[in-house]
Amino acid sequence: MLIGINFTDPIFRGEYHGKQRHEDDFEDVIQRGLDAGCKKFMVTGSDLKESEHAVEIAKAHPGLCYATIGVHPCSAKLFDEYPGGPSALLTALKDLAISSKTSGTAVAFGEIGLDYDRLYLTPKDQQLKYFEAQLSIAVDVQLPLFLHSRAAAEDFERLLGARLGELPKRGLVHSFTGTIEEMRRLVDLGFDIGINGCSMKTEENISVVRAVPLSNIQIETDGPWCEMRPSHASAAYLKDAPPLPKAVKKEKFVKGAMVKGRNEPATIPHVAYAIAGIKGISVEEVCDAAWKNSIKMFGLGEKIE
Repeated sequence: MLIGINFTDPIFRGEYHGKQRHEDDFEDVIQRGLDAGCKKFMVTGSDLKESEHAVEIAKAHPGLCYATIGVHPCSAKLFDEYPGGPSALLTALKDLAISSKTSGTAVAFGEIGLDYDRLYLTPKDQQLKYFEAQLSIAVDVQLPLFLHSRAAAEDFERLLGARLGELPKRGLVHSFTGTIEEMRRLVDLGFDIGINGCSMKTEENISVVRAVPLSNIQIETDGPWCEMRPSHASAAYLKDAPPLPKAVKKEKFVKGAMVKGRNEPATIPHVAYAIAGIKGISVEEVCDAAWKNSIKMFGLGEKIE
């Protein structure tokens, strides 16, 4: 199970910063993920165009890939730049979410939220305005939420809390990097916590992961981002982890190999092994809990036994 993968990024087609650096190996990336034990991929939509692309990927891989629909806080300025204005973009998002929910291709509304670490991409006032506006759409759509919160816990929880009564499906705060107190407040509100490489960089992160209840944990890579590195605190918990597939620099691309610096689904076992090591439990327990939590929340064409 992989609940956060940015398959719409051109890097998975061999394109870096607008230049084709190697052949499109998208299907190989999926196959490596399957070989590593992934059974489902939840493809993140982070603006209208990417959400449409995520739905297309889901349609092309039925029963395997599913989409999320939303505008990421770092892209929230797009609402004011959209032809026809913010209301036109909100309507387009809502229409896409409802039609994709009906067809079974979309399973979550998001990635929405707040990111105060990257205000240079979209200022705070626009982020707040369009997080609130998208939460209103989420109430109409009634899909679980796929959420993003960076250095914005107070505003994030305030805006979310105001709509909780109308959002019974709750959702997931993905790529979590907040404090133990923030995590506990979100869990108490009924949200799950998504853990990936970015969630395990520091010793403080490790103590948070240790404290996340198994009943509320989901695992992800957030590829092509959030690669786990030897310099991260998580590295101490990987001694029993299986080796990853061979990786080469993009300039020396070889079909069948991963590309260095491009995180992909095949690295998910390392996320699971690190969590298991941090919690002092078996990797099977981590995977079983994460799978059940993801299916319970997002469905993904499965029923829990």
